Amino acid sequence: MKRFPAFLLLITAAAIVSSCNNSGSGELVGVSRKTRPFFQPDPFGMVFIPQGSFTMGVGDQDIAYAFVQEPKTVSVSAFFMDETEITNDEYRQFVFWVRDSIARRILGDIRPDEYLIQENKRTGEIYDPPLINWSADIDWNSKDQDIRDILNDEMYIPEHERYFRKKEVDARKLFYEYYWIDYQAAARKDWTQDANSENAAFANRPQGMRDRSVYVRKEVINVYPDTLCWIHDYTYSFNDPMTKAYFWHPAYNYYPAVGVNWKQARAFCIWRTELMNNASGRKKGDIEIVDFRLPTETEWEWAARGGYNNNPYPWGGPYTRNERGCFLANFKPLRGNYIDDGGLRTVIVAHYPPNDFGLYDMAGNVSEWTNSAYDPSSYNFTWDMNPNFTYNAKEDDPPAMKRKVIRGGSWKDIAYYMQVSTRDYEYQDTAKSYIGFRCILPYLGRNKDDNPSRASRVYN
Repeated sequence: MKRFPAFLLLITAAAIVSSCNNSGSGELVGVSRKTRPFFQPDPFGMVFIPQGSFTMGVGDQDIAYAFVQEPKTVSVSAFFMDETEITNDEYRQFVFWVRDSIARRILGDIRPDEYLIQENKRTGEIYDPPLINWSADIDWNSKDQDIRDILNDEMYIPEHERYFRKKEVDARKLFYEYYWIDYQAAARKDWTQDANSENAAFANRPQGMRDRSVYVRKEVINVYPDTLCWIHDYTYSFNDPMTKAYFWHPAYNYYPAVGVNWKQARAFCIWRTELMNNASGRKKGDIEIVDFRLPTETEWEWAARGGYNNNPYPWGGPYTRNERGCFLANFKPLRGNYIDDGGLRTVIVAHYPPNDFGLYDMAGNVSEWTNSAYDPSSYNFTWDMNPNFTYNAKEDDPPAMKRKVIRGGSWKDIAYYMQVSTRDYEYQDTAKSYIGFRCILPYLGRNKDDNPSRASRVYN
């Protein structure tokens, strides 16, 4: 038998060892060498708000002498923000999704093979509970008696409640069920724990050490907006046509959604995250997007200022009119001359020029929910980097604990509430005809894995 030279054997052995070794020849290369580069795309309908520092709360008026906005220099991370408030048409997408998901679940009771997905045919995984089959159409006027009966019983307003025999989906049944993680509870310090125990590093979260599911919260909320807000907000004013038409008529498609309380706005953000992460066009292995959410009070003010650190309005100031004498926002000018700015109540979004960040209607049209809980002295005890005071109020908490910050002023407010520094609040379970919302998405940055240079990966 022919023998190989010794040096060839050594080379072969070295090649085998190196092929089995993933250590990078002893160099520190990380574990993400084979992942595809990540670049966060600009979400549709959102604009990029850069990180920055500014003096929060700076303003030239305090007409209530409340001293609830004391100037404070803060720094804010970068994020994306909706360029306009969420419109009726966009919120209807949420309502329709909830309606259709409930209908498919109901139809799944009698047609499980058609409306539910119980098994992954490729992997054999059993889904418990079954997934909704979104490719199955809902025939609301089906000729099948069983389908008509179950939809009529479970989805529509009972016959004796119908106005003028009009068959309509019962909005009282449109509940959205979702879950969220209470990181505040998970991070809360437990002073009863022994610092010398074996779990001393996790002494602030003993429950999570045993079962971290204790921090998962379940919410079930009706998603339909309060269309009667146009009447109950103004008892001695004729707004019946707005109650009948504002949310559903196509003429108001691109008007800001109102009658949405804070809890519904937060549910919309969670649904929007789910919609994005489960999009059919996403490829296997794609990284899930960071959660959409309501902006904090600080993020909202930084975005509203548009780069103007000390000016009172999103467009700069100091006036509410431009050089031609036209008002720059939809509010209540001239002691109640509502129409002098171009709108009696709300107007179509993006009707007025944007600020320098590209955001529309940061002053006027409708006030906007923020993620922050309201406390008159929160500027004094919050941190100066991404400051925020959040409290997840329970149903049995006193009303003062349910206050959430609203910003921006609305069509029914005087010019003082148009100022970017003005703070106001409303209760989280209250819906108003002058409060809407918009979402933000945190900016993650980018990952340039394809460059082997450490300095290039970090600084380019």
